[in-house]
Amino acid sequence: MIAVDALVRLCPPPADPPPAVDWAQTERVLGTALPADYKLLVETYGDGVYDETVRLLVPDSAHGDCDLHAQTAERDEILADLWEFEAKPAALLEAGARVLPWAFEEGTGAFLYWLVRPGQHPDEWTVLYNEGRGPLWEHHGTGCSAFLLAVLTGTAETEYFGHLYEVLKPTEHRFETAGQTLGASRR
Repeated sequence: MIAVDALVRLCPPPADPPPAVDWAQTERVLGTALPADYKLLVETYGDGVYDETVRLLVPDSAHGDCDLHAQTAERDEILADLWEFEAKPAALLEAGARVLPWAFEEGTGAFLYWLVRPGQHPDEWTVLYNEGRGPLWEHHGTGCSAFLLAVLTGTAETEYFGHLYEVLKPTEHRFETAGQTLGASRR
């Protein structure tokens, strides 16, 4: 997991390890296996936000906005309603293709999804960015950790993340847990 190792060097994880995730249960609930690099991100960082910009979704987060299960159900419903009157992105026209959220961009309504294609191993899933408050989708031919690394280092070929690149311009990268940014959990 070269990208995760690079992320750890770039953006140190919390000193205290995050809670363990029951991956077998999570994958049963979602109806699919998940990419190994994502699991490693979750096991290394837990729920929280990178550089005040990219919030990682985690199974069974104590914070609903960060919970992979809750956000998957919510995004599925929102997108189903949206696609009744708006065209799906070309990448989703393949029979059986779907999206599964793994992160979102703070304060924008934009989500980062995996493009889940039939017969494709989860470690081969690529990233789709949806601007959230509009119809535009951006496809990135890489996995989630490599994409996250590219976003944080400013090497992602994207039209988005303007606040990070133009306003925050971090010289040191940081990860803040959901507890640090959102306060005490609801559980």
